[in-house]
Amino acid sequence: MIETPQIVETEERIAAVIRLTVPRPELPKVVPAAIGELNRAIAAQGQSPQGPLFMHHVTMSPDVFDVELGFPVARPIAPAGRVRPSKLPAVKVARTIYQGPYEGLYGAWDAFGQRLRSDGLLGGAGLRRAETLWESYLVGPETTSDAKEWRTELNLPLHPALQS
Repeated sequence: MIETPQIVETEERIAAVIRLTVPRPELPKVVPAAIGELNRAIAAQGQSPQGPLFMHHVTMSPDVFDVELGFPVARPIAPAGRVRPSKLPAVKVARTIYQGPYEGLYGAWDAFGQRLRSDGLLGGAGLRRAETLWESYLVGPETTSDAKEWRTELNLPLHPALQS
């Protein structure tokens, strides 16, 4: 379901994003239009995406998604409609790749967290997770109609565990 997790340092990435705050079941209904809006705004400013689409979960709630949906870009963009400049942070993350349909992402995140805890990377004297996370959609429906081939990179920012 997921590849072996790795701990990596990310570099800051400039991005063009649309902030979406929607009930979980509504997300699949609003994302396609937001992707189109992002692509049009980026192209109108003479740029193109510099990496895969991502979804940065700004706040975590089981019922409402509060996310920045976006693409990395080469240079900051000017606000246009709902599109705003943003960044993915330079931070230490636990990272894995999930292969399969988007409906399996919740289970993939759960398996990822369990694996990090069982490997001793989360909790105790190890690391603690940040309050956010992001997914980068490396291979998806724009590439292949076979959902078994879709690949999503899961990024869980980490911080040193609090010392007592």
